Amino acid sequence: MGSLDYPFNPVSLALGAEATFVARTMDSERKHLADLLERAAAHDGTAFIEVYQNCNIFNDGAFAALKDDPATNQILLEHGQQVRFGPDFEKAVAYTGTGALELVEAAEVTEDRIVVHDAHAENPSLAASLARLAHTPLGPTPLGLFRQVSRPTYDALMAEQLDHAADRHGEGDLGALLAGSDTWTVEEG
Repeated sequence: MGSLDYPFNPVSLALGAEATFVARTMDSERKHLADLLERAAAHDGTAFIEVYQNCNIFNDGAFAALKDDPATNQILLEHGQQVRFGPDFEKAVAYTGTGALELVEAAEVTEDRIVVHDAHAENPSLAASLARLAHTPLGPTPLGLFRQVSRPTYDALMAEQLDHAADRHGEGDLGALLAGSDTWTVEEG
């Protein structure tokens, strides 16, 4: 009968954890999937891609709305472009008066209310709002690159910290440290 839990949103979690590359795609959209995988592999930093994948045992048809009617239900995110969808791009994601996002008929709102996607924004709020547009993939659902920003990686920061310590205190000598006077002895007894 399925899970009673509210659906978990992995893209929201990745964005909340400050991942620097966050995307969503589907297994049946092979070109889209391959493009995002290549871009994630080339990204210098943490990359996360949620892949909607059909399982004929546990969730057969769970993504049928996106697969069977992509023009209506796939909201493809493209950096620098208005977020529009529908067979003739007649629908859009727009800002409400309170700054939240909503799905609208594009002709019913002014151009300045239609969201222009910025995957490179340092602040992940827009990406997080886009990720929360669909709680389940039963209707219009954002797919594509939500966020891609550049930040120093952990290993780069660690190397910089080690270089700084070596410049400040010298290279160090592991042998001298181990044989130094600041040691202790464990006695049997």
